[in-house]
Amino acid sequence: MNERSGLHRPIMSRPTDVATHPAAFAEAFNSGDPAAVERMYEDAAILVPRPGAPVTGPDRAAANERFLALGLPITVRPRHVYTAGDIALLIVDWTIEGTGPDGAPVHIDGTATDVARRGADGSWRYVIDNPFGVATA
Repeated sequence: MNERSGLHRPIMSRPTDVATHPAAFAEAFNSGDPAAVERMYEDAAILVPRPGAPVTGPDRAAANERFLALGLPITVRPRHVYTAGDIALLIVDWTIEGTGPDGAPVHIDGTATDVARRGADGSWRYVIDNPFGVATA
């Protein structure tokens, strides 16, 4: 069990319906398990943890772990999902909010502009995860 989110159920598998990818990512994130979050990405995928600063590989994992270290759940609200074959564009509003580990209030939000691809196994993974996709640099 993860004390921070109270989740008791197993992590959702990677989605075969791209419209459920944001919810699957949120469930992985809210588990507090960095490996579960990493499963939502292709191996060479990029994450843009702040505008103009894309990272991949171990740097991507470390950036996601910094968000996880807040110990707070993420909520997601998909706005648009556009699919062309095995590629999809997802526009998703998200919020991380609560009391941080230091006792200070935390409120982080954004509108993600993400690209996902359907793999040979039929499941969708992020190729580009840009959580602050509409932010100006």
